[in-house]
Amino acid sequence: MKLKIFLLLLIVYAVHNIFAFMCYGMDKYYAIKDKRRVPEKTLMGYAFLFGGPGSFLGMQIFRHKTKHLQFQILVPIFMILQVIAWVVAAVLVL
Repeated sequence: MKLKIFLLLLIVYAVHNIFAFMCYGMDKYYAIKDKRRVPEKTLMGYAFLFGGPGSFLGMQIFRHKTKHLQFQILVPIFMILQVIAWVVAAVLVL
């Protein structure tokens, strides 16, 4: 039972990270096209709320928000903490 819950949470986590990644790509596109942007608070919120890896990959692949010190520091920290949390959870479940 624990394993099923863990796998379900892992799937939800993966989908959330894909969405966070896509938001960074959309914001970059909107910036280029001079359209209405995704607020920085929203992008940072996705990273904080278990979207760290997706946000980090979005920053690197789309070369977006990489010059903002807040994003340079916080997004990798969120990603590292989330990966550690998943490793600990996996050890406890398995």
